[in-house]
Amino acid sequence: MLFNSWQFGVFFPCVFLLFWTLPKNFRLPLLFIASYYFYMSWSAKYIVLILFTTVISYLAGILLDHAKNLNARKFILGFTLISCLGVLFVFKYFNFFSQVIADTLNIFAIKLHPVTLNLLLPVGISFYTFQTLGYVIDVYRKNIAPEKNFIAYATFISFFPQLVAGPIERTKNLLPQIKSVTELDFNHERTTYGLKLMTWGFFKKLVVADVLAKHADKIFNNVYDFEGFALILAVLFFTIQIYCDFSGYSDIARGCANMLGIELMENFKSPYFSASIHEFWSRWHISLSTWFRDYLYIPLGGNRCSKVRHYFNLLVTFLISGLWHGANLTFVIWGFVHGVAQVLEDMFTKSKKLDLKNNSHGLLWWLRVICVFIFVSAAWTFFRANTLNDAMYIFKNCFNGIANLKNYLLSGIFEFGDKKQIIAVTLLLALFDYIALKYDVLKALTANKHFIIRYAFYFGIITAILLFRAADEVAFVYFQF
Repeated sequence: MLFNSWQFGVFFPCVFLLFWTLPKNFRLPLLFIASYYFYMSWSAKYIVLILFTTVISYLAGILLDHAKNLNARKFILGFTLISCLGVLFVFKYFNFFSQVIADTLNIFAIKLHPVTLNLLLPVGISFYTFQTLGYVIDVYRKNIAPEKNFIAYATFISFFPQLVAGPIERTKNLLPQIKSVTELDFNHERTTYGLKLMTWGFFKKLVVADVLAKHADKIFNNVYDFEGFALILAVLFFTIQIYCDFSGYSDIARGCANMLGIELMENFKSPYFSASIHEFWSRWHISLSTWFRDYLYIPLGGNRCSKVRHYFNLLVTFLISGLWHGANLTFVIWGFVHGVAQVLEDMFTKSKKLDLKNNSHGLLWWLRVICVFIFVSAAWTFFRANTLNDAMYIFKNCFNGIANLKNYLLSGIFEFGDKKQIIAVTLLLALFDYIALKYDVLKALTANKHFIIRYAFYFGIITAILLFRAADEVAFVYFQF
């Protein structure tokens, strides 16, 4: 069930009305049933996977609480990690590694046909697996107490607004809120803010991301039919598309949760206005980057070791981050490129003593922001390209014909026709994103404003959604992860 589907348009209002009208004791079971129904609407049979992961981690938490021997605790943790990651590996990575092994052996003249499994990738499996692992590791570290209420825990893992594409919530933030839903009273201000968040998210998804997706797909799915500026435009279109698509999903998820009295973490903070790669990753997909920081990078040693080991830790973290996004060499290279950039940036900033955290938005800051944006956009080429050869073709041919700059630009723009609407909306979005560096955009534009200003803003956003949304229903990009 997609957020941008008519089914969700029926489902969520029903959940919302039942949540606030039924007796308070019914709220937790309602969220549990609604979350499992939400997931089963995609594929009912795959509910056993999330249920298996939930039961294993739930029991592991209780066993860890009772186990006093360190070796026993390590065994319980190891078994749980292997069990949960094993499910993820089989459904997401088995075919990829089978092909890699076969290709490697073929280099040495050892013929081996790869074994492939005809399995559909379960929606959201990477997200709920990581949320589950975070819980178990926190219990193992004794940072949190194990949850005894299975329904509360199962709802925490499967909470439908953030189930299939995050944010990957921490136990300390979400689980206590899930357990306390029976104590909530309806809050008009929180509900209206949640509705605004949802509307803003739908605007980014339907008016910007889905429209740009059509143009980006046209190039990326047929790269050898194009050259020159059209390739650069496709990369820029995808750069904006993936941000609006994913941050739009996060806004809708946070809005839904707010309307149910639950606050999810903010997953994006104007990432394309970052003055360094490090800052970009502190603003992009924050729940995932902090997850890798706390459960992989720091346990590897973080930066509390030699420089060589520190850089090794960074590269490993970003390589695995790339692999998390997809079982394809293009994702691994995308992660590696960002890892190398982090290493080089760390070496450069330390040796030159540049302050990349300077909040002054002067000329130097804007130059850094532009450089980071260009790098991030170029790296997205690997992320979006269907194959590594496609990505290399784009890099090799994107400047063909640039000697005749006028024809170079016009020929690229001609491939997409007159898209003044896209340009206007994108510039407006960039302005809002820049405002978001310091303010909550929705509150800044609507709080304490005259009702005419507020409703003019709401009317403009809703009108844009109705008039300019893409004709086709497009799945969210991160559903495939």
